[in-house]
Amino acid sequence: MSNVFNAAEVIDMGIEKEKMRRDFYGLAAEKFKDNEMSSLFSRLHDWEDEHIKKFSEIRDGAKEAEITESYQGEFGAYIRSMVDDMLYSEVSPESFAKNVKTPLEAIRYGITFEKDAILFFGELMQYMPARNKEQIEKLVNEEKQHIIYLSELKAKYGK
Repeated sequence: MSNVFNAAEVIDMGIEKEKMRRDFYGLAAEKFKDNEMSSLFSRLHDWEDEHIKKFSEIRDGAKEAEITESYQGEFGAYIRSMVDDMLYSEVSPESFAKNVKTPLEAIRYGITFEKDAILFFGELMQYMPARNKEQIEKLVNEEKQHIIYLSELKAKYGK
């Protein structure tokens, strides 16, 4: 017998990750006084805030969507393993101050966060109703653009 998992609950998990990324970028924008760094991290903070709003709208439209599992707890365990990532423990101000000392370290964390977002929402997309897939694809493409911005900055600061 298969079990059902509510897609809106999964999107809520993703929204929590978006909030953590937003908070990380906010901390980075405050820490690094270089105008280019501060400006980029401020923009990334704002973009993640927009993603939270967009994913909230998607969640509201996905409440009725159900995901069928082949065994009890399958999908929930998989999604939780994607959400319960040590990377996100680095977002608190204390952990950030301890672990992110240079702009290059912040950039590397940012790239990892963005890759994580792409993986999470790419996986989620396959379980979403068709009407939500296009919205999620657009947001995934925005996350890819964030990686490009961060990678360009990484090349500059990595020299």
